[in-house]
Formats: sequence, C-alpha cells, structure tokens
Amino acid sequence: MVKALIEELHLQHEYLGGEEISSIYLGGGTPSLLTTKELSDLLDTIHKLHSVNQAAEITLEANPDDLKKSTLENYRTTGVNRLSIGIQSFQDDLLGFLNRAHDSSLAMSSFQLARDAGFQNVSIDLIYAIPGLENSRWASDINQAISLAPEHISCYSLTIEEKTAFGRWAAAGKLKPAEEEISAQHLELLIDKLEAEGYEHYEISNFSKPGFHSQHNSSYWKQEKYLGIGPSAHSYNRITRQNNVRNNHLYLKAINNGTVPSEVEILSSENKINEYILTTLRTNWGTDLAKLKADFGYNLRENNSAYIQQLLTEGLATLQQQALTLTRKGKLLADKIASDLFVLKHDH
Repeated sequence: MVKALIEELHLQHEYLGGEEISSIYLGGGTPSLLTTKELSDLLDTIHKLHSVNQAAEITLEANPDDLKKSTLENYRTTGVNRLSIGIQSFQDDLLGFLNRAHDSSLAMSSFQLARDAGFQNVSIDLIYAIPGLENSRWASDINQAISLAPEHISCYSLTIEEKTAFGRWAAAGKLKPAEEEISAQHLELLIDKLEAEGYEHYEISNFSKPGFHSQHNSSYWKQEKYLGIGPSAHSYNRITRQNNVRNNHLYLKAINNGTVPSEVEILSSENKINEYILTTLRTNWGTDLAKLKADFGYNLRENNSAYIQQLLTEGLATLQQQALTLTRKGKLLADKIASDLFVLKHDH
C-alpha cells in the first residue's frame, strides 16, 4: 500500500499546478500504524515532488492506543509537527459503546505522552449527541478536554450511517438516535464553555486557541486546491473534483497498471457557487458576497433579498462589509440555511 501511495504521488504530481504546499494531513484511516520508515518515505516523496512551505503544518491522525513514547519521538524526526488524537470521549461506557479500543485513562495519558515528546500543536476530537448522553456528562467531557489545554478541539455530532453497526441497530429499534434538540443543546453548551476558556469557534465543528486554526481544514473552507492520495481520497483543483475508488484491492491493481482509479466530476458554475456558500457559511468569517460576485458572477444578495432579510430580522445572521455571517443561533441551522441559499440550474 505504501509503495502504491508513493506511485500515486508520482502519477498525480502535476495536479496542483506547482503551487506551494502549506499543509500535509495524514489521516482518514489509521496512519499511526505506519512504521517510521514508511512515514518518512511518504513525506520525503512529497517534499521531492512539491515545493513545501518551511512552516507547513504536517498533521498525523492517531488513536490514543497507538501512541507510545518511542513512536511519538519518531514522528517528530519525520517532520510531523501536529497531532490529531481521536479521543471521542473521556467516559469508559461511552467509549465501549463507540467501539473504541482505548479507555479514558489511556485518552489522558496519550495526550501527556504527546506533550512529553515535544508536540506543541495538538488537536483532540470529541463526539456529542451520543444516544442517552445527558448534558451533565457531556459537560464533564468538555471540562476534561479543557483541563488538558489542547491547542485545537474538533467536535462532531454522532451521525448514524445506514450501512454501519449503528445503522443496523437503529433500523432494528435497538438504538434511538439523539433528538436534534439535544444535539443543539450539546453544541450550545460546548460553545459556552470553550469560548469562556479563550477558544475561538472558527468553524461549526472546530475550536482553537488564537493562532492555532487548522491550516488544513481552513484550506477546504477557503476553496484552496488539495490533492488526496490513497483509496477513497478526494482531490479538488477548482475546475474538477475527483475521488478515488473506495476499495483497496481495486486501488492497488490500478496503480500497479500506472493509472489513478478515480471518478472525475467537472464542476458546473452552480456547483462552485453552492460549495462556496456551504463551506464559508460554516466559518466565523462568513460568506464574502463581493468574492461570490467577482469569482462566479453571482449576486447572492439580489437573488435572495427577502430570505437574507428574514435571516437578519430573526437574528440568524449578520451582514457587515459584504460578509454574510451566521450568528450562534444561525449556526445551529447552518446546513438548512446554506441549502436554502443554493443556486438551482435555472437560477443562474
């Protein structure tokens, strides 16, 4: 697999058009299973084929149970300078329910090990809206996270996908997903507690100490180009979006034959406008109406004047200096508001 990833890097090296790279993200699987040599080989190949900014953010996703003192020290030698640790919860029964391999004490100690190894930029993931999770227990998870003082915290509402164990349980009536009302309460509690501790709520699911926004995530929301390598990886270069096959065997077979097994979608102007609205509305800098007009020739305000007025009147959004930004109340309805603003084919 590592050989195939390196081969794909060579096959795709023109994709970004020679642009400098400011972020490398190893994730979307369990990259902490890689040996130091495998990790080094991947990073060396990226540096060889691309111009990488000296201050680039190089993140590795890891589970608490994979983090040992020696592996962490080895990551540092390869150039990894940011960790994203999938803690999810600090409560053992919830970790069991989520089918995680670690317990709460390992969650705490893995973070300390990262600090001891010299990592000064650590993000942790938490999950809320777990069925049966009371507000008081969610508050206790947030407090525990705050006590560690990570630079960045990503929090996601538990989503139940059809073809997963949770999906099957829900279909069989063994699991009742949390109500939207509970999910909204959990998000509000989270915002209150983290903002009080000086974390910036810079995107709906993301909080950081000043100066520690995830460069990687921010590049998605700012519509910057990115190249994804490996099975089921996604890439985007402002003209097309492509996604690799989600099957390891088919991926390896294609790469061995010198081809990248991906589906390519040429983005229509509607796609581009809608993606821009969807991603920017989730952020605290909001949707830049002047940029929408300059880049895509689309006047959002004119085409949605009554609806935007309604958002302003109901306290769901603010409009200042051409930036349409959701208020806290609006953030709870972000996806719905974005889809209400989407351009349909005949609108544009």
